[in-house]
Amino acid sequence: MTPLFECQHLMKRYGDTTVVNDVSFRIAPGECLGVIGPNGAGKTTTLRMCLGLAAPDSGTVSAFGLAMPEHDLAIKARLGVVSQFDTLDPDFSCAENLMVFGRYFGLKKADIQARVPELLHFAALTHKADAKPGELSGGMKRRLSLARALVNNPDLLLLDEPTTGLDPQARHLMWERLQQLLQQGKSILLTTHFMDEAERLCHRLLVLDHGKKIAEGTPRELIAQHLEPDVVEVYGQGALALVNSPLKDLAQRLETSGETVFFYTHQAAPLLQALATHSGLRTLHRPANLEDLFLKLTGRQIREEG
Repeated sequence: MTPLFECQHLMKRYGDTTVVNDVSFRIAPGECLGVIGPNGAGKTTTLRMCLGLAAPDSGTVSAFGLAMPEHDLAIKARLGVVSQFDTLDPDFSCAENLMVFGRYFGLKKADIQARVPELLHFAALTHKADAKPGELSGGMKRRLSLARALVNNPDLLLLDEPTTGLDPQARHLMWERLQQLLQQGKSILLTTHFMDEAERLCHRLLVLDHGKKIAEGTPRELIAQHLEPDVVEVYGQGALALVNSPLKDLAQRLETSGETVFFYTHQAAPLLQALATHSGLRTLHRPANLEDLFLKLTGRQIREEG
């Protein structure tokens, strides 16, 4: 299938630091591609190059069969963007924010006015049409930003951590709206720090670290390729002592985080049976997930911003 959007061998340096290093990917029509990675991995810089906001030192970006930046205006006319930070106009109401943004695309006033009720309904903000952004909750602001990104009826949405800072209810409502857009045939490029979000929304994932692509595939493919299927978390008094005990031979791989020991195994039953004889320990047996994948590929060490 001809890709809707394609990046080939993107490189970006700032001074002596290479922040994006030979990154390539494609997005098919109707597909959600998730980009995950720790702080400083190059996610936002990659997104900025996709939008033409930063010029790559080498490599190419194309969308809808057009090259960026030669045809940037034609490409941007078919894109919708929700940035990481709130860019709503605080002086305008919700309806006015949509109207003004639609005018940036050269849309006729009558056409935008016809779309505003539909967009407010989609964002569950009909009752807030006359409210200004300062009167909205964080979840409402993010939904208004999404509605604004849809004012030009884009074919591709670029979303940079769209649910950061939202409570669980607001996140789930945002996920519901993004699922609706995918069902309508929209394509999405999504950066996120939430692994449950990536697993729920994304057809494929691109894993970046230190500016490089280190893995790509569907969530299930990546988990099967890189991880043992079962995880047993053990915590409580004496848990860390298990790292050097005979129980370590009942798992293919062990990791520790704080006071918790993670046993990664192809067969959890013998390990669980052995752990049952250790009083004072608590266990959680679960299937491997995207968070395990993320931590295995990028490490457990905290990355600071900047």
